[in-house]
Amino acid sequence: MNALQFLRSLAFNIYMYVFMAGLGIVFFPWAAFSSRGARTACTIYANHIVRMAAIMVGLKSEVRGPVPQGEVMVAAKHQSFLDILIIFAALPRPKFIMKAELMYAPVLGQYAYRLGCVPVNRGKRGKAVAKMLEDVQRGRREPGQLCIYPQGTRVAPGVPAPYKIGTHVLYEQLGQDCVPVATNVGVFWPKRGVMRRPGTCVVEFLEPIQPGLGRREFMKQLEDSIEGASNRLNDEAGFVPPAARTAD
Repeated sequence: MNALQFLRSLAFNIYMYVFMAGLGIVFFPWAAFSSRGARTACTIYANHIVRMAAIMVGLKSEVRGPVPQGEVMVAAKHQSFLDILIIFAALPRPKFIMKAELMYAPVLGQYAYRLGCVPVNRGKRGKAVAKMLEDVQRGRREPGQLCIYPQGTRVAPGVPAPYKIGTHVLYEQLGQDCVPVATNVGVFWPKRGVMRRPGTCVVEFLEPIQPGLGRREFMKQLEDSIEGASNRLNDEAGFVPPAARTAD
């Protein structure tokens, strides 16, 4: 069974990138000059891959909680590529804080630019935050949901990682509601490796945090909300923390 699931996972991974390349090339003439073209292509891709994950590897997806519709900041738990796709498919006009070097990638960078994604150089923290705020301010003429990963990278379930202060800087500057997002996607789709486990992964939009909180209060509320809900979803998926496995 594991060998069969591995082969199905391998086929799915290959399909996912081949489809990405094909769709990206087909839509590129439109997407290169139009944010609508880029968004249409990315929406088709996200919805299609989410559906194919269920068909090819038995990995279904579920979105819980009220999906924000207006101009808000979305602070999400990030465990794998799939949670990006589920969030993108769920939100009406998402744009992401992303690594600056990705903006120079062929085709991908052009799509990200047209979507209004904000590049951040994580190697230069102070300058990165200042540049991030500058780019966000320029992009606010087009309403949408600005998505950020407070831990700055993918983090496997059960692995602790700090929440970065840049999230509060952005929250303070925008003066918008911040919607935390929890997930258990990493239980089924690990940070590294080919295997994709069957099951139901969940992305849950949580209670918004109102603007105006101080740094310490905001960061604690954000982390408690995301980590508490993500741990609940992990338990629901039957996840056993690494420490518990070692003890057994």
